[in-house]
Amino acid sequence: MQPWAVNNGLESPSYHTTHSEGAHMGLQMKSFFPIVETLSNYKREDLRGDMTAGLTTAVMLIPQGMAYAMLAGLPPIIGLYASTIPVAVYALLGTSRQLAVGPVAMVSLLTATGVGALAETGSADYVSLAIFLALMVGGMQLTMGIARLGFLVNFLSHPVISGFTSAAALIIGFSQLKHLLGVKIERSHHVHKILLQAYNQLGNIHIPTLIIGAASIGILLTLKRVKPTFPAALSVVVLGSLSVWALDLHAAGMAIVGDVPAGLPPFSVPTFSIDTLERLAPTALAISLVGFMESISVAKAFASKNRYEVSPNQELIALGAANIAGGFFHAYPVTGGFSRTAVNAQAGAKSTLASLITAGLIIVTLLFLTPLFYYVPKAVLAAIIMTAVFGLVDVQEVRHLWAVKRSDLALLVLTFAATLSVGIEMGILTGVGASLLWFVVRSTRPHFAVLGRIPGTTAYRNIKNHPEAQTIPGILAIRIDAQFYFGNVTFLKETLKKLERETAGELEAVIIDASSVNQLDSSADAALHELAFDYQDRNIALLFANVKGPVVEVMKRSHFIERLGEDHFFLSVHDAVQSLKTRASNTDYHPSYTTSGEERINA
Repeated sequence: MQPWAVNNGLESPSYHTTHSEGAHMGLQMKSFFPIVETLSNYKREDLRGDMTAGLTTAVMLIPQGMAYAMLAGLPPIIGLYASTIPVAVYALLGTSRQLAVGPVAMVSLLTATGVGALAETGSADYVSLAIFLALMVGGMQLTMGIARLGFLVNFLSHPVISGFTSAAALIIGFSQLKHLLGVKIERSHHVHKILLQAYNQLGNIHIPTLIIGAASIGILLTLKRVKPTFPAALSVVVLGSLSVWALDLHAAGMAIVGDVPAGLPPFSVPTFSIDTLERLAPTALAISLVGFMESISVAKAFASKNRYEVSPNQELIALGAANIAGGFFHAYPVTGGFSRTAVNAQAGAKSTLASLITAGLIIVTLLFLTPLFYYVPKAVLAAIIMTAVFGLVDVQEVRHLWAVKRSDLALLVLTFAATLSVGIEMGILTGVGASLLWFVVRSTRPHFAVLGRIPGTTAYRNIKNHPEAQTIPGILAIRIDAQFYFGNVTFLKETLKKLERETAGELEAVIIDASSVNQLDSSADAALHELAFDYQDRNIALLFANVKGPVVEVMKRSHFIERLGEDHFFLSVHDAVQSLKTRASNTDYHPSYTTSGEERINA
């Protein structure tokens, strides 16, 4: 017999290092402002890549910012404002060297959904609420970052995000049909309603608008396939604007951007009421989590590729500060986007200095180049949005989950259907709720395995996966692959009874392999006491193997180990089996659980 043992670990020694106050302040600055460390270790050879990336991303962000602002129901200038101060603030605080922050399609759609329920699209109140929404999102993200709540994004499982993104991409794309066709279509978050309105307006299509929009889509798709690094969005904006100017198409009824105010975004404190705060809170929370999810996923992908680490909580702080700053400078919520980040990285970005250059170039544009945007057709901006978002429809993930995990596919489909049928916010809430419910259901009926010995070894494995594994008559060895808590207590009891009925011959001993049990709550501990009572009354030995430290601590405090006996705990299932064989030779051995009658009742 080999007695049980648990390694509780050794406490690390304390090291006391004396630092000067200046050095301590420097460390604090570097941790809160990663740009300080970036500049202190900056290599001159990286400047060329950062400058190229900053210029390339700015060229891409200008038309995208205007297009996404239009998607959010805002004037195009708000999209440019959102591409300046927030981008610069993220560059000072962010830990991702390649992440390109700014307006994105998903956040724009969520903004339109939340604010559109409170004010008429395009009105002064609508713009004011969208700006205040940025302040709310920033406050939530900053608070979560300071409180180190980055883990909350884990509640947004990948199938839920995939289903939500695919549905939202369809809603976003089809919402641009009115600009692509040049007809009036009422805003809706239901694709079938949009398509029905478009069908009813087929006779009113503005042909020049359709031609420019379709040509823009063709150019964007072609350049994306042939030369991905080429500034395709800027190209179609230039070509579309020249066409409108040369052919006087705006006079023929083509919708254009029109006057874009010149100058830097003005500083102002957003006005709000408690009622507004309460009504925008769900939208702000959805944007905070979805925006962070999109941003951190992209940041981690490029950090892994370039072999460095990003801090999720510092990213929350950076995005929060960026959105708060945006709220004071007439911007709407922003986050990191995949397509711009890919272009930024491909163009040679080595640090967040590239984002500072991007913000600087857009500020120059606001100061001197806004008259050039007058003739930009809204059909071209619609084409930019549609080509960007339709690629987000994740058909490949559906195929993957069909082959790998169909329960996850069900979550994806449910979220997709809910988003299309009941709306954006309720869609993602439905997906999150369903994934949490499914988690609870699975945890109450955890996976378990009956163990058998692999011939010629001391290893015990699941007999379903290893047909050669041999069970021992009269001994039931079982592994529970989950924490043991009140939710699955009944399941464990019923499972043990069922397996006992199926065991060949009379049951003499039960061995519980606890290697996968990380936690034990009071209800589960009480259930173990009951099992011990029951097995003692029926002269069945109860043994444990591979019990982890946190579980052992609970068993010690409840006196379960003391009452069952330390000699009933082992490092492995094999050791437990060998102990039973040794005990079997002792005819005086009887399994015991040392409690009085009163203790049995009160245990």
